[in-house]
Amino acid sequence: MTYTAHYISPLGDILLAEREGALVGLWIAGQDYASNLCGESVEERETPLLRETKEWLARYFAGERPAIEELPLAPRGSAFRQAVWRLLCCIPYGTTTTYGALAREVAALTGKSCMSAQAVGGAVGHNPISIIIPCHRVVGTSGSLTGYGGGLPMKIALLKHEGVDMSAFFVPKHGTKL
Repeated sequence: MTYTAHYISPLGDILLAEREGALVGLWIAGQDYASNLCGESVEERETPLLRETKEWLARYFAGERPAIEELPLAPRGSAFRQAVWRLLCCIPYGTTTTYGALAREVAALTGKSCMSAQAVGGAVGHNPISIIIPCHRVVGTSGSLTGYGGGLPMKIALLKHEGVDMSAFFVPKHGTKL
Protein backbone atom coordinates (compact mmCIF):
# COMPACT_ATOMS: atom_id res chain seq x y z
CA MET A 1 0.00 0.00 0.00
CA THR A 2 1.21 3.49 -0.83
CA TYR A 3 0.07 6.36 1.36
CA THR A 4 -0.02 9.93 0.12
CA ALA A 5 -0.48 13.34 1.67
CA HIS A 6 -0.27 16.91 0.45
CA TYR A 7 1.96 19.64 1.82
CA ILE A 8 1.29 23.25 0.98
CA SER A 9 4.71 24.88 0.62
CA PRO A 10 5.61 28.51 -0.07
CA LEU A 11 6.16 27.36 -3.67
CA GLY A 12 2.86 25.50 -4.05
CA ASP A 13 1.30 22.12 -3.44
CA ILE A 14 3.58 19.13 -2.96
CA LEU A 15 2.45 15.50 -3.09
CA LEU A 16 4.24 13.09 -0.74
CA ALA A 17 4.17 9.30 -1.01
CA GLU A 18 5.23 6.60 1.46
CA ARG A 19 5.52 2.88 0.94
CA GLU A 20 6.53 0.34 3.60
CA GLY A 21 7.82 2.96 6.03
CA ALA A 22 9.99 4.91 3.57
CA LEU A 23 9.43 8.01 1.48
CA VAL A 24 9.13 7.04 -2.19
CA GLY A 25 7.91 10.27 -3.74
CA LEU A 26 7.84 14.03 -3.45
CA TRP A 27 6.37 15.82 -6.45
CA ILE A 28 5.77 19.52 -6.88
CA ALA A 29 2.41 20.56 -8.37
CA GLY A 30 2.54 20.21 -12.14
CA GLN A 31 5.29 17.60 -12.04
CA ASP A 32 4.46 14.24 -13.65
CA TYR A 33 4.24 11.59 -10.99
CA ALA A 34 1.58 9.24 -12.33
CA SER A 35 4.05 6.68 -13.66
CA ASN A 36 5.62 6.40 -10.21
CA LEU A 37 2.34 5.29 -8.62
CA CYS A 38 1.02 3.30 -11.60
CA GLY A 39 -0.42 -0.04 -10.56
CA GLU A 40 -0.15 0.77 -6.86
CA SER A 41 -2.89 0.68 -4.26
CA VAL A 42 -2.92 4.29 -3.09
CA GLU A 43 -4.65 5.75 -0.07
CA GLU A 44 -4.52 9.36 1.04
CA ARG A 45 -3.59 9.18 4.71
CA GLU A 46 -1.16 11.20 6.79
CA THR A 47 1.14 8.61 8.34
CA PRO A 48 3.77 9.40 10.99
CA LEU A 49 6.47 9.42 8.27
CA LEU A 50 4.47 11.78 6.06
CA ARG A 51 3.98 14.10 9.07
CA GLU A 52 7.73 13.91 9.72
CA THR A 53 8.38 14.74 6.06
CA LYS A 54 6.07 17.76 6.30
CA GLU A 55 8.01 18.93 9.36
CA TRP A 56 11.29 18.45 7.43
CA LEU A 57 9.92 20.56 4.59
CA ALA A 58 8.64 23.24 6.97
CA ARG A 59 12.12 23.51 8.47
CA TYR A 60 13.71 23.62 4.99
CA PHE A 61 11.38 26.40 3.84
CA ALA A 62 12.00 28.27 7.13
CA GLY A 63 15.67 28.49 6.15
CA GLU A 64 16.99 25.61 8.21
CA ARG A 65 19.14 22.88 6.71
CA PRO A 66 17.59 19.60 7.78
CA ALA A 67 19.73 16.56 7.00
CA ILE A 68 18.58 14.25 4.24
CA GLU A 69 19.47 11.30 6.49
CA GLU A 70 16.68 12.27 8.91
CA LEU A 71 14.16 10.62 6.60
CA PRO A 72 14.07 7.02 5.36
CA LEU A 73 14.15 7.29 1.56
CA ALA A 74 13.44 4.49 -0.92
CA PRO A 75 13.28 5.92 -4.43
CA ARG A 76 12.61 3.24 -7.03
CA GLY A 77 14.98 3.05 -9.96
CA SER A 78 17.76 1.12 -11.65
CA ALA A 79 21.14 0.65 -9.99
CA PHE A 80 22.49 3.43 -12.20
CA ARG A 81 19.76 5.87 -11.16
CA GLN A 82 20.21 4.89 -7.51
CA ALA A 83 23.94 5.70 -7.77
CA VAL A 84 23.20 9.11 -9.28
CA TRP A 85 20.57 9.87 -6.64
CA ARG A 86 23.04 8.98 -3.86
CA LEU A 87 25.49 11.48 -5.37
CA LEU A 88 22.78 14.15 -5.47
CA CYS A 89 22.39 13.71 -1.70
CA CYS A 90 26.05 14.72 -1.31
CA ILE A 91 25.63 18.15 -2.94
CA PRO A 92 25.76 20.62 -0.05
CA TYR A 93 22.90 23.02 0.63
CA GLY A 94 23.40 26.31 -1.18
CA THR A 95 25.81 24.93 -3.78
CA THR A 96 25.52 23.52 -7.27
CA THR A 97 27.32 20.98 -9.39
CA THR A 98 27.16 20.12 -13.07
CA TYR A 99 25.91 17.11 -14.98
CA GLY A 100 29.47 16.67 -16.27
CA ALA A 101 30.93 16.62 -12.76
CA LEU A 102 28.35 14.05 -11.69
CA ALA A 103 29.16 11.98 -14.78
CA ARG A 104 32.84 11.95 -13.81
CA GLU A 105 31.92 10.85 -10.27
CA VAL A 106 29.69 8.05 -11.55
CA ALA A 107 32.45 6.91 -13.93
CA ALA A 108 34.93 6.82 -11.06
CA LEU A 109 32.51 4.89 -8.83
CA THR A 110 31.81 2.32 -11.51
CA GLY A 111 35.40 1.96 -12.71
CA LYS A 112 34.65 3.38 -16.16
CA SER A 113 36.90 5.77 -18.03
CA CYS A 114 33.99 8.08 -18.85
CA MET A 115 30.26 8.49 -18.46
CA SER A 116 27.74 10.42 -20.50
CA ALA A 117 26.50 13.62 -18.88
CA GLN A 118 23.25 13.08 -20.78
CA ALA A 119 22.80 9.65 -19.15
CA VAL A 120 23.36 11.25 -15.76
CA GLY A 121 20.89 13.98 -16.73
CA GLY A 122 18.29 11.33 -17.47
CA ALA A 123 18.77 9.83 -14.01
CA VAL A 124 18.64 13.27 -12.37
CA GLY A 125 15.45 14.02 -14.30
CA HIS A 126 13.78 10.87 -13.00
CA ASN A 127 14.45 11.63 -9.33
CA PRO A 128 11.14 10.81 -7.62
CA ILE A 129 11.94 12.65 -4.35
CA SER A 130 12.67 16.18 -5.48
CA ILE A 131 13.81 18.87 -3.02
CA ILE A 132 14.94 16.29 -0.43
CA ILE A 133 17.11 14.52 -3.01
CA PRO A 134 18.34 17.88 -4.33
CA CYS A 135 18.27 17.51 -8.12
CA HIS A 136 17.61 21.27 -8.35
CA ARG A 137 21.29 21.79 -7.46
CA VAL A 138 22.49 20.37 -10.80
CA VAL A 139 23.17 22.80 -13.66
CA GLY A 140 24.74 22.69 -17.09
CA THR A 141 28.50 23.15 -17.43
CA SER A 142 28.01 26.48 -19.20
CA GLY A 143 25.77 27.78 -16.42
CA SER A 144 22.59 26.76 -18.18
CA LEU A 145 19.70 26.11 -15.82
CA THR A 146 18.69 23.07 -17.80
CA GLY A 147 15.42 21.27 -17.18
CA TYR A 148 13.74 20.57 -13.90
CA GLY A 149 10.69 18.37 -13.44
CA GLY A 150 8.93 21.08 -11.46
CA GLY A 151 9.78 23.69 -14.13
CA LEU A 152 12.65 26.16 -14.31
CA PRO A 153 10.86 28.84 -12.24
CA MET A 154 10.69 26.28 -9.39
CA LYS A 155 14.37 25.33 -9.82
CA ILE A 156 15.34 29.01 -9.71
CA ALA A 157 13.17 29.61 -6.65
CA LEU A 158 14.75 26.67 -4.80
CA LEU A 159 18.29 27.79 -5.66
CA LYS A 160 17.53 31.36 -4.57
CA HIS A 161 15.92 30.05 -1.39
CA GLU A 162 19.20 28.29 -0.60
CA GLY A 163 21.16 31.49 -1.22
CA VAL A 164 22.88 30.36 -4.43
CA ASP A 165 24.52 33.23 -6.35
CA MET A 166 22.51 33.17 -9.57
CA SER A 167 24.68 35.63 -11.51
CA ALA A 168 26.55 32.89 -13.41
CA PHE A 169 23.40 31.07 -14.53
CA PHE A 170 21.02 31.57 -17.42
CA VAL A 171 17.78 30.10 -18.74
CA PRO A 172 18.33 28.35 -22.08
CA LYS A 173 16.26 29.45 -25.06
CA HIS A 174 15.55 25.85 -26.12
CA GLY A 175 15.40 22.53 -24.32
CA THR A 176 13.23 20.34 -22.18
CA LYS A 177 11.39 21.19 -18.98
CA LEU A 178 11.52 24.94 -19.59
